[in-house]
Amino acid sequence: MTSLLEEKATGVLVGSAVGDAIGGAVEGWTPEAIRERHGGWVTGIVGPWYDNWRTARPIAPYHKGDGHITDDTLMTHALVEVYDERRAHLDAYAVAESLVPKMLNGTRWVPELEADALLLQRVFLAEKWLVARLHYGHVDPREAGVGNIVNCGAAMYMAPVGIANAGDPEGAYAEALDVAGAHQSSYGREAAGVFAAAVAAAMAPGATPASAVEAAIDLAKDGTRRAVEAVAEAAQGVTDWEQAIPVLRKAIEPYDTVGPNYRDLSMDSRRPSRTKAIEELPVALGFVLVAEGDVRRAVLGGTNYGRDADSIASMAGAITGALSGRAGVPDEWAGPIADASKTDLEEPGRVMASVVKDIRAADAARWAERTAALDALV
Repeated sequence: MTSLLEEKATGVLVGSAVGDAIGGAVEGWTPEAIRERHGGWVTGIVGPWYDNWRTARPIAPYHKGDGHITDDTLMTHALVEVYDERRAHLDAYAVAESLVPKMLNGTRWVPELEADALLLQRVFLAEKWLVARLHYGHVDPREAGVGNIVNCGAAMYMAPVGIANAGDPEGAYAEALDVAGAHQSSYGREAAGVFAAAVAAAMAPGATPASAVEAAIDLAKDGTRRAVEAVAEAAQGVTDWEQAIPVLRKAIEPYDTVGPNYRDLSMDSRRPSRTKAIEELPVALGFVLVAEGDVRRAVLGGTNYGRDADSIASMAGAITGALSGRAGVPDEWAGPIADASKTDLEEPGRVMASVVKDIRAADAARWAERTAALDALV
C-alpha cells in the first residue's frame, strides 16, 4: 500500500515533469503567439514550435514538445540521485562533490537531443556555470553562484529539497539556500529557497494552496516577498487560468528584470538586486492559487502564460502535485510523457520518499542528542 509520503513525493516529481514537458513546447513565446501557432490555447501535449527544430535556433537545437522533458526535469532527477546516494540533507559541497560529476560523467537519455549524452551537453549556459566554477575554477562551493546571471536556473530543480524537508518549510528554505549558493546569487538563490519551502509546506497533510503560498511569503525576503505578495493578491477571486494570465503578468511586471520582450532582454536583466524577483516562481504560485490546487489547471495556466513556460508550469505542477498526490496528475499526460521521454517519472518520487525516512531518523537522533545536552545544561 502506498503511503501518503510516497503518494505526495511522487505527485511532486510527476507533476513537475508533466508541467516541464507541456510548457517546454511553447517556452519563450507570448500568449497571443501561442494561440496563433496552435489555433487556440494549448490543452495538452503539442509538437515543437518549429518543424525544423534542429536548425531553427542554432544556440538551442533541442526537440522541445512531443512530450519531451527538458533540462528542468533532467537536473531535478540528477539531484534526486544525489539524495539517494547521500541519504542525508545536502549543502553546496554536495553540489560540487556529487551533482557536478553527474553533469560531466556518464551519459543519460536526453529527449530533446534524441540521444544518450552528457547532462552538461543539454543544460544551458547558466547551468554550465556550475561546471565552469566548481570543476574547473575550484571556487568555494558556497560562493560559486556569485557572478552567474540571476535567473530561475537553481530554483527550477529544487523540488527534491522540499520533499526532503516535508512539512518543514523553514528547513527546506535553509537547505535550498545552501544548495543553490553553488549556482546562483541574489533573488535567483532566494527563489530556490522559497520554492523548496512551498513544496515542503504542500507536502504536509491537510495542506492547501493558501497554506503553501503563505509559507512562501512568510520566508521570502526583499523583492521576492513583495512579488509573491503582489501576485497572490492579484490572484484573489480569479479561478479561470485563461483570465489569470494577463492579471498575473501585470502583477509581476514591476519586479521582473527581463522586460516585456522575453527574447530582447532589458538593460538590467538578470542582474543582482534586492528589489527584483525572478518571474517564474511568483507566477507559478499565482497559478497554484487560481487553479485551487488542481494540477491540470495550474499546468495549463503556466504553459499558456508563455515566456519561461516550462519552468513556470513545472513549479506549479510540483506544488499542486504535492497537494493532490500522484492521483491528481492526469494520466493522459504522465504516461505519454514518460514514454516519449523514455524516462520513468514515478521512480524518483519513490526514491525521495525512502530518502525522507532516513533523513527523518537522522534528524530525530540529532534532536535527541541536543535535547539531552540542553537538559543537562538547564
